[in-house]
This record gives sequence, C-alpha cells and structure tokens, in this order.
Amino acid sequence: MRHFLLGLVFLISAIGMAQQQPYFERGKQHYADQSYQQAIDSWMQIIHENEHSAALYFNLGNAHYKLNNIGLSIYYYEKALQLAPNDEDILNNLAFAENAKIDAVEPLPETIFSKWYARVSGVLSYEGWAVFAIVCSSLFTFLFLWYYFARGERRKRLLFVGALVAVLCFLVALTLAFSTYDDAMRYRPAIVVSEEVEVKSEPNMGSDSSFLLHEGTKVQILVEDGNWVRIEIADGKDGWIPLSELKPL
Repeated sequence: MRHFLLGLVFLISAIGMAQQQPYFERGKQHYADQSYQQAIDSWMQIIHENEHSAALYFNLGNAHYKLNNIGLSIYYYEKALQLAPNDEDILNNLAFAENAKIDAVEPLPETIFSKWYARVSGVLSYEGWAVFAIVCSSLFTFLFLWYYFARGERRKRLLFVGALVAVLCFLVALTLAFSTYDDAMRYRPAIVVSEEVEVKSEPNMGSDSSFLLHEGTKVQILVEDGNWVRIEIADGKDGWIPLSELKPL
C-alpha cells in the first residue's frame, strides 16, 4: 500500500510537470521573440498552478529586467537563489540588477562575535543542528555506558573524555538549533517593488515621512499592522510602509 501511494504521488507530480511544460516553452519562445510581457504571462501561469523552480524564477527575473522592472527582477532572482543558492548565472544577473538600483544602503558594521556566529551557525540549518544534537546525545549515552562497564584505567579515561566531548557538542548543537530556529522565524525579507515609497514614522498616511526607498531595495519585515508593515533596512533605519509596496520573499 505504501509503495502504491508513493507511486501515485510521483505519477501526479510527473503529470503536473508535463502539463506545465508547454507554458514554460511558450514563455521561452516569447522571450526569444522579445515579447517579454507575454513571456512573463506564460510563466506566471505555472506559478498560479503552484509549481516552482529556480529556472522558472530565473527566467522571470530576466524578463522583468528586460522590461526595466528592477524591483521585480531582483525579487525573482532572490526567489531563484532560495532554490539554487550557488548558481553562478543567478548570482551574476542579480548583481547586474542590483547595480541598477537607486538606493545604496550601507550595512551596519558587524562585530567579531556576530561574524563568528554567522560563520558557525551557517554550517547547518536549524533542522541540521537539531539532528546533530540528537547524534551527540546518542553518542554520549553510548560512550558513558561503555565507560561504566569498561575495564582498565586507560580505557575508562579515554571513554570519559569522549563522553565529555560528546555532551559539550550536544550542548553547543542544541543552543545553535534553538538560536538558528529563532533567526529563521524572525528573518522575513522582502523586496520593494514600487518605483518610490515614503517610509512613515507611524502606520498611517498622515504621519511624518522618515526617508524614501526605491524599487529593488531589500528590507526586513519586523511587524505587521493591518495593511502596513514596519520594515528595517541594512543600515538600521526603520519605519512603516504599506504592505502593497513590497513583495515578501
């Protein structure tokens, strides 16, 4: 029964991909004919069917770039990078699109600790750190039991040291699992897609304008309040803009 269900899921997925292929190829033909909006319309049909791929987002980014929709091109390149983080073509095209932005936001300087934390925590996802913590816990249990029943002073000393290292690794992995999970829950990036937007001091149009942002700028969503969101940019400035002015990644 299990094999039947797995086969059925695979068959449905294959049928879905086959059905979307004509839209993808049609979009490529429109793009080759320099009919960029028609290419976008064809590829968006695939998005509307809840099908996603790095190639699809990459092509959407290219088409929007050709139409000088800088904000949307950066948005789709970023979406493509989420699925293919090391793809050189995506990285290169994203760099070209970012060079066309108006806003040049200088990020806040990082401390040595924050750089070290980013380097270490980025080795694994929070799921990976959780799995590593479980492995270290199991290894500690095994080594401690072996130490308890072992004979010989030298062997017991080595097993004790091994168990101590395992429990230390468990504590570090557990701490990183919780901290990276918290980071992932708070990390809510978005791209400004409006040509220009005023960032307000409060979530209403009558409040004072703090600064301006232009399309393509990457922001972090801090809080939502109805149709408004409080955002922060890389240099630490924050304020409120309408949710419709950006697209969350």
